[in-house]
Amino acid sequence: MRILGIDYGDKRIGLSVCDELGLTAQGLATIVRKDMERDIEAIAEYIREFNIEKIVIGYPVMLDGTEGIQCEKVNNFADIIGSRFSLSVIKWDESLSTKEAERILIEADMSRKKRKRVVDKLAAIIILQGYLDYLWRMKGAE
Repeated sequence: MRILGIDYGDKRIGLSVCDELGLTAQGLATIVRKDMERDIEAIAEYIREFNIEKIVIGYPVMLDGTEGIQCEKVNNFADIIGSRFSLSVIKWDESLSTKEAERILIEADMSRKKRKRVVDKLAAIIILQGYLDYLWRMKGAE
């Protein structure tokens, strides 16, 4: 099953996809936000290309467990893409995924300019890989 990972932000949307076995997440793209219709059409291209069956979107719950304004934006976007593509959309806790992505890129000595172009894609990889790891742990617990 191919799963699309999404890191949804106000300025950019990071995308990742898993391999056919659901073991690893790889980066796809960073979409610079223009308007909702263009953003969704860009995502649609990847859904068709990779025959996506499920979507995992980062859910930005605050560290104290409460949901803020960004959660509302993610909920709205998740509802739109779920109904548009008739796919299951899983909201996955993305706590600190962008900060983790930034840390990884800084440790790799990547310039600030390059980091800006890839940080959202890397955050989408981190979100999707967390979900995949969870699925494999659940299979092992059966």
